[in-house]
Amino acid sequence: METKVNYSAVGAFVLLLGALLVAAILWLSVGLGRHAQKVLYQSVVSESVAGLNLDAPVKYLGVDVGKVHAIKLDPSNPQQVQLVFAINAGTPVKTDTEAVLKTQGLTGIAYVELSGGSPTALLLQARPGQILPQISTKPSLSARLENVLSAVLTNLDRTAANINAVLNDENRTRFTKILQDTSAVMDVLASQKAVIRAGIADVAITGRHTAEASAKLNVLFLRMGASAEAITAMAENVGQAGLSTKNTADQFGKGMRQFNNDTLPELQRLMTELKDLSISLNRLIEQTEHNPSILIRGRQASPPGPGEIYSESPSP
Repeated sequence: METKVNYSAVGAFVLLLGALLVAAILWLSVGLGRHAQKVLYQSVVSESVAGLNLDAPVKYLGVDVGKVHAIKLDPSNPQQVQLVFAINAGTPVKTDTEAVLKTQGLTGIAYVELSGGSPTALLLQARPGQILPQISTKPSLSARLENVLSAVLTNLDRTAANINAVLNDENRTRFTKILQDTSAVMDVLASQKAVIRAGIADVAITGRHTAEASAKLNVLFLRMGASAEAITAMAENVGQAGLSTKNTADQFGKGMRQFNNDTLPELQRLMTELKDLSISLNRLIEQTEHNPSILIRGRQASPPGPGEIYSESPSP
């Protein structure tokens, strides 16, 4: 049986397939022509960039924003590596943006991660003397781990050297003797368990007595405090009494001065008059004893002396 071929359908299919192929080529060409514009930035790192290749991704918080454009050593400092990034225009690379090397998964493929960029920071621009704007870098996790491990290994080496210096033959002999002496001491302590228990019991009793004495001392201190307060109050009262005594003494002194100035002269004058009166009374008593009639007749005049003329005058 002969198969009939529909050449018209085959031709139509070929033409349709060719049209689709041409449309795909045109679409791809248009898409390739619409590449995003790139902006070049540079960074300088002071660590190994092993695993980082050209066209490695540059990510901003995990979002692809560009690729690594160039990798080369710094001619002025071979300990540093210059990296050039081609980053999509419009990416907010700012003055506080930082670049760090990271590895992706377990494959060890390295890429560059950008982070930072606060809203208030300015966009990064090339400084005077720089060809490209320079993004700051910070050590990668592997570099930090390497530094920490290096410091730890250095400290371990130093510690091992110190231990070896301490554990020399002479010190080992001394340590052996110390262990032997310690073992002997422990044996002695083990043989004196009963004595140690008795001593601990005595210490407990002493502690209890000390606590009781401390309680009594607290009561005594309280009483002493109350006595001190009473003494203080008494001292204040004595001070007030002394002040009152001083005031009384001042007033007494004023009264004594007034007495000396006013009353004492009068008393002296009165004493003088009393003295004269006493003398007169004594004389009168003497005369009365010798001549009692003098109380009735009064005192007569004395007889005239030689050469005196007697003139009788009436008696008083």
